[in-house]
Amino acid sequence: MSIVDKVIFCEGKQTSLDIKLLERILTENPEQRPTIVSAGGKFTFSVFAQGYFFPDEAINKQYIIFRDRDFDVQPTANVKLLQLGQRCFLTHRACVENYLLNANLIHKYWQAKFAEKSENPLSKWGHGDSPGIETIAAWIDRAARTLTDYQAVRWALADVAKPSVARSQLETTWTKGSGNLPASLDLQHCQAEAKKLIQTFREAVDQVTQDRFEERLVIYQTQFDQAEFWQQKQYLIWFHGKDLQKAMQRQESQYISLKNFFNWAIDQLDITQYSDLMELQTEIENL
Repeated sequence: MSIVDKVIFCEGKQTSLDIKLLERILTENPEQRPTIVSAGGKFTFSVFAQGYFFPDEAINKQYIIFRDRDFDVQPTANVKLLQLGQRCFLTHRACVENYLLNANLIHKYWQAKFAEKSENPLSKWGHGDSPGIETIAAWIDRAARTLTDYQAVRWALADVAKPSVARSQLETTWTKGSGNLPASLDLQHCQAEAKKLIQTFREAVDQVTQDRFEERLVIYQTQFDQAEFWQQKQYLIWFHGKDLQKAMQRQESQYISLKNFFNWAIDQLDITQYSDLMELQTEIENL
């Protein structure tokens, strides 16, 4: 099988940061270049893969899935690539943006754009020179602190929803889907299997309670209130980067566009500084 037959599925559109991060990782090893395919939403990867490889069976193909961790899996104490199933790999930080929210990197971008303005009077740059690394670091930290309760609520909701119908809808069959017939087509057997599905569904629904939500919320509020959480900037691991981006822009609307910064910074990212991204590189090489 040729290299081009290897595929990496990721979230979003062709312009997404996920694809740009994968391109950045692949530049380290241009000889081993799988095809990168944007597959839309994170809950439809398996269906997308089946359609992509049709009429061949996806299970026989060489592919992996790479996506943001979001609120689906808790990060581990050690920085590492997280895995869902055999083929799906998740970022250690909540999402790709979290790798770019770095005061030094923002400062470097700001200075570079200001220098361009100095050399080219026609430049439309209107943000002046960088306010400095300390000011930018304080900007990130201040925005993160405004998100503490919101992020605790999001994590608590994720915990409550994990075993629920929000993650797994009631199926219409206990086999692997249409075209996979059960061992027995007898009505009594089929009714018995259906009742098992309903029982599992109801047990999952019963776990979605306000009491369980409140219990999980207190746990996250306590965790996010710890001094070391802020000293170690753990919000870059736990808080969602898109929420951080929005909170920062809301606080300092006169500052630079973080969206433009992200598109510049993704090519500057030193992936050797992140052991999970280095693991991802190895997974791609071994694909």
